[in-house]
Formats: sequence, C-alpha cells, structure tokens
Amino acid sequence: MLKGLIFSAIALAASSGIAVAGDVAAGQVVFKKCLPCHAVGEGAKNKVGPELNGLDGRHSGQAPGFNYSAANKDSGIVWSEATFKDYIKDPRAKIPGTKMIFPGIKNEKEADDLWSYLQQFSADGKTKS
Repeated sequence: MLKGLIFSAIALAASSGIAVAGDVAAGQVVFKKCLPCHAVGEGAKNKVGPELNGLDGRHSGQAPGFNYSAANKDSGIVWSEATFKDYIKDPRAKIPGTKMIFPGIKNEKEADDLWSYLQQFSADGKTKS
C-alpha cells in the first residue's frame, strides 16, 4: 500500500512537471569526493579549488581570491543546474585547460544530489531558507 502511494506521488509529480529535487543529505555524502579541494558553508575558504558558496548563478572563474586558469575564467559558463551537471561529468572535457584534476561524477543521481547540496548555500555560506 505504502509503495503504491509513493509511486503515485512520484508519477503525479512527474506528470505535472514538478521536478523531484536531489537528496541534500545524500549530496553532502557525495561532496566528500570534493572536500579535499573545495569548501562550502559558513567560513569556507579557497583551498586547492575555490570555495563553492553561491555557486548557482555565479560566473565561472569568479570566486574572490582564487587563482583560476585562463581557460576557466574565459569559459563563459554561468553555473546552473544544467551547466554544473554537464561539467561535473568530466570537468576537463567541459573546460579544456582547467587546472581541476578530477575524473568527474558520472552517476546522474550523485550529480543531482550534489547539486541539491551545493545550491542550498548562498554566497555568504549560509543555507537558504
């Protein structure tokens, strides 16, 4: 019975055009793959890679105080769900010449969850309400 209700709710959401967002908690777990190089949240600082607060809507190559490659600064990318998911599959293919050495996240569910986790942080590192 419960499985039927859950399936019905998912089917209704899909048929009505409502997007089913990624799992923020699962995204936090996926972010552990990024954590050696990136930080997010209050007090986040640039590491080997830039801090990722306020990523949604930010232009590539624009985190204050981070020394980006020319390829990244000149990519013209404005981060959104679509651009992030395309990029994170294979960063070096999306921005040839980037300094980011990461094999990518090919699993779509993990990419969805990671985006949901990251996009909750505003530019100041606080979670959006």
